[in-house]
Amino acid sequence: MRRVMLAVAWVILTAAPALAQAPVTYRVSFPEPEHHWLQVEMTATGLGAATFTARMSRSSPGRYAVHEFAKNIFRLDAFDGRGRPLTASRPSVDEWRVAGHDGTVRIVYRLFGDTPDGTYMGVDTTHAHLNIPATFLWGEGLDDRPVRVTFEAPAGSNWTVGTQLFPTTDPWTFTAPNFQYFMDSPTELAPWVTSEFQLPNPSGGSARIRVFVHSDGDQADVNTLTGMIERLARQHVAVYGDIPAFEPGYYTFLLDYVPWGDGDGMEHRNSTSISNPGVTLRTDQGRQAALGTISHEFFHTWNVERIRPVGLEPFDFTRENITCCLWLAEGFTQYYGPLLITRAGFTDAAPTSSALAVIGGSGRLVRSAVEMSEHGPFNDAGVSVDQHDRSRTFISYYTYGAAVALALDLSLRELTQGKTTLDDYMRLLWTRFGRPGIRTPGYVATPYSLADIRVALADLTGNRAFADEFFDKYIEGRDVADYARLLAQAGYVLRPRNAGGGYVGNLRFRQAQGGLLVDALVPFNVPAYAAGIDSGDVLTTIDGQPATAGAWSALARRAPGTVVPVGVRRRDGREVTVSLTVGEDPSLQILPVEQTGGALTAAQRAFREAWLGAR
Repeated sequence: MRRVMLAVAWVILTAAPALAQAPVTYRVSFPEPEHHWLQVEMTATGLGAATFTARMSRSSPGRYAVHEFAKNIFRLDAFDGRGRPLTASRPSVDEWRVAGHDGTVRIVYRLFGDTPDGTYMGVDTTHAHLNIPATFLWGEGLDDRPVRVTFEAPAGSNWTVGTQLFPTTDPWTFTAPNFQYFMDSPTELAPWVTSEFQLPNPSGGSARIRVFVHSDGDQADVNTLTGMIERLARQHVAVYGDIPAFEPGYYTFLLDYVPWGDGDGMEHRNSTSISNPGVTLRTDQGRQAALGTISHEFFHTWNVERIRPVGLEPFDFTRENITCCLWLAEGFTQYYGPLLITRAGFTDAAPTSSALAVIGGSGRLVRSAVEMSEHGPFNDAGVSVDQHDRSRTFISYYTYGAAVALALDLSLRELTQGKTTLDDYMRLLWTRFGRPGIRTPGYVATPYSLADIRVALADLTGNRAFADEFFDKYIEGRDVADYARLLAQAGYVLRPRNAGGGYVGNLRFRQAQGGLLVDALVPFNVPAYAAGIDSGDVLTTIDGQPATAGAWSALARRAPGTVVPVGVRRRDGREVTVSLTVGEDPSLQILPVEQTGGALTAAQRAFREAWLGAR
């Protein structure tokens, strides 16, 4: 508790200079929630005589692509401090410029939204699920000003407000010390069922954790879920040995499990917003299903919200945000999410599936983990209408990074005979980049570069050659770690799923005149690609017989090395015959040695327990 009180006092002191400035104020109302729109009234004062520019964000924290939130504004009016109408010009899609004001500008606009996830906003008669960048205009040049927002719930609703914004004496009014903090503060008005717990901090005191739930569950269901979250959160804290100082004095889970919602999870500085229409809290199975996203997003409290790469700090809301290191920010979090569920005792599964995806992934042939991260703005819910080749050139940085994390964790344990693990690396990143020097809520003082985290690995191990080799091969290079050797330490066997079986590629077809139309890009690393077959081709014959889906599948029963003639009609109608050489089935599986007829050695058992066991 003492740590929490100190954190609150620290916020008040550090925010004091900003509070001397006139706040930007907002009033949010819901005149017709059944029609999925809300109204926002924004007022900025003390502007002087210069033209005032209001902007709508084009991107959002935790998302790396452009989303053009301005498209959902369908009415906007501007006024000066005396209520006189002003003209708002539109020089670009996300800007409104207001001249001729008296130092005060009030903008009233209506905004449509029916996508209640971590990126957008959604309003209906049951709740208002607000991602702040998708909801609020903001004033250019007013980044350091505090923000004050008041909500007006619809008449007759039983809504209350869930948010990481700072409370006031009015339960409907909240504040933020600056623009960056405000934009990173998801807010939902809903008929919440709430619970909370105190999370012990190894470095002293405890942290208050609030759980706000909008679902089909009752108070007993929410209390049960909260107990599960507490058990899980203790394993998160054990990784870092410390809990961040949450600026409002607590951390908040905003959990939206309603059938009309939209699935997503989004990390924020002192909270997370999670929605999943497929989760019910009325069953143990449903509550277990909720833990995956909860674990992932809570790990972000340290990794990315405070241990933050340079490309994301400070976040630029006017464009896409590119960084070197989503493989660490998202991928290592993807690794730890299920690992900590295992350590908490909810399952005995090892987080190994990412290795299979990277070993066999076509994308690894052309992009490293760093390059996958840099491709994020084109992939992370980015929208385009042209054809793209990501199915064969891209592996999600979530998956790629999780595979890197697995390799590094097992490699560190191997290198040091178990004395140093990935937990130690994350703790070093926390003490070096996440915890120190935080001056202002909403900002990170020491974001890291790719070179910084390479040096950190060398410092952790005292072995620069190991750090350089790992980064050169598996992070900036396109090599794949020796997962078979690494996993064997814990008694897991990496082996072919179908040793000696044939393989030509799992192509997607649809029936076409005269044969099978290849309906998707063919990966680089399959025999069909080597034979010259790709999207848009029609297979007319297979080994001299009419091409059918059954005939294609039957090729997998041929011996590797068998050459099969395949008739192909190109897009221009030209007929060719290509030679398809059957390859060996590359599919792999990872199994506990006990399931392969082998026995777990004492050393393997100890290694597995040290890796997957509770802290």
